[in-house]
Amino acid sequence: MTDDPDTVADGGADGDDGRFELRDHTADVAVAATADSLGGVFAAVANGLTAAMCDEVPDTGERFPIEVRAESPEAALFDYLDECIYERDVRSVLPADHRARVGPVDGEWVVEASARGVPFADVVARDVKAVTYSEMELAETADGWRAYVVFDV
Repeated sequence: MTDDPDTVADGGADGDDGRFELRDHTADVAVAATADSLGGVFAAVANGLTAAMCDEVPDTGERFPIEVRAESPEAALFDYLDECIYERDVRSVLPADHRARVGPVDGEWVVEASARGVPFADVVARDVKAVTYSEMELAETADGWRAYVVFDV
C-alpha cells in the first residue's frame, strides 16, 4: 500500500474527477476519497477498491450497470461497494473505471452506476473480502464530498 494519492480520472458520471488514496489499516485496507459530487466520491471509492485488488488494470472488458437503493447516503455507499464485490464474484471480472450518479428518489437514495468488467484472465488480482461499516465516513465539505471506507482483506 502507499501513502501517495492516486488520481482517478472520470470518477463520476458528470465528468467529476474524484481522487482516492489507499491507506494501510491494521489487517485491512482503507480508501480515502474526495470529489466535487456525491456520485464522484462514490466512483472514486470504488476505483480505490479496484486499486486495492489490482496494481495495473488493462483496458479490456465491457461495461455493465450497477444499481442500488438504500435508506441513507452511507447505506447506499456500503450497498454500492458490496454490489461491486458481488459482481466481481458472479461475473469473474475486476470492476474498474467506475461511474456513478447518486441522489434521493421517493425517499430512498439511489445509485445508478456502471463499471468496466476486466476479465480475471487479464489481471493478477488480490482478494478483498468485504466492505465494512467500521470507521466509514461520508461527508459534504466546502469543496465537495469526502469518504473513508475500510475493506476486509
